[in-house]
Amino acid sequence: MIAGALVFQPVLPWWLVIVAAAALLGFTGWRVVAERHRRRALLTWVRRFVVVALLLVVAVRPSLPGGSAQASVAQLNVFFVVDTTSSIAAEDWGDGQRRLDGVRADIAEVTSQLAGARFSLLSFDSTAVLRTPLTDDASAVVAAADAMNQEVTYYSSGSSISEANDLLAERLTEARQNAPERANVVYYFGDGEQTSDTEPESFAASAGDVDGGAVFGYGTEQGGKMRVFDGYGDEYSTKEYIQDRTQPGDPDAVSVIDEDALRRIADQLGVPYVHRTADTSVDAAVADARDGAVASDEGRADSLIDLYWIAAIPAFLLLLLDVALVARALGEVRPSRPTRPGRASGRGSTPAGVGHRPERGAHS
Repeated sequence: MIAGALVFQPVLPWWLVIVAAAALLGFTGWRVVAERHRRRALLTWVRRFVVVALLLVVAVRPSLPGGSAQASVAQLNVFFVVDTTSSIAAEDWGDGQRRLDGVRADIAEVTSQLAGARFSLLSFDSTAVLRTPLTDDASAVVAAADAMNQEVTYYSSGSSISEANDLLAERLTEARQNAPERANVVYYFGDGEQTSDTEPESFAASAGDVDGGAVFGYGTEQGGKMRVFDGYGDEYSTKEYIQDRTQPGDPDAVSVIDEDALRRIADQLGVPYVHRTADTSVDAAVADARDGAVASDEGRADSLIDLYWIAAIPAFLLLLLDVALVARALGEVRPSRPTRPGRASGRGSTPAGVGHRPERGAHS
């Protein structure tokens, strides 16, 4: 509960706090009024009334937002969303390598920097696929990324850069419901090339469950050619390149990065866009999550500045004083010592017939 700048996190349900406050304050207040003519008793009950009020302040735990407690990497859910359409095989990464090689290397680097987090891998081409659910086994996710390939060329019929939107939203919502204290971090890997005739959908519906991450863009303005993938053997099982059937002479198709589309996805998710190249690191893009700057709303609540101790200290001192005064009063109340039998008649009294000697000549 928030009131102005203060945030209240009661240790008991509000209704119980209110009932306790009414009962305890009502009783101690009544005793203050009843003892108003007896100075010593009045001071005692005023002190107890103040103690009750201070303990009630402690019970509602007032706090101020703005705590700087650092979140733990172990409290992160990291979702990798990878474009595996044919364009991800364009050979314009580094020295003629495929974009997918860069994606795999970046996934391995992110998992290394966020060691201890939980990871999930999603990919999409004509359909979205959950390759690994959330797991703390980072090596399994890296292995799944290494085994991941572009779509089979012969089945390619156009795809949308937002194909994974629904699946991502579903996984984010489930993760949030299962562990609201964990932050959801999303890294999107793609080139932004839309080959479907329809407009891409917005990722805005997922933004509410995204606490951090980035959109990584792969490719160049010059673009790169893409080899045909037949689904058998390794990625170079065929040396042919995909051809552009829409152009005269069917030249080799060239994929060019669309950074505007990638920036729109980043804006929709509420994360930064980063253009990736082989000679740069993901370090800056991962820094917030690695250094504890990313937290869920539930996690942020744990980093409030607590103020209850301000009331707890005087309450403790007043209670200590009350205990000391009660102990002293008990010490002043001493029971009277019982009188021993025989002492009531005085020190010189002697029992009758004891110690009397008969007079001489009494029986003459």
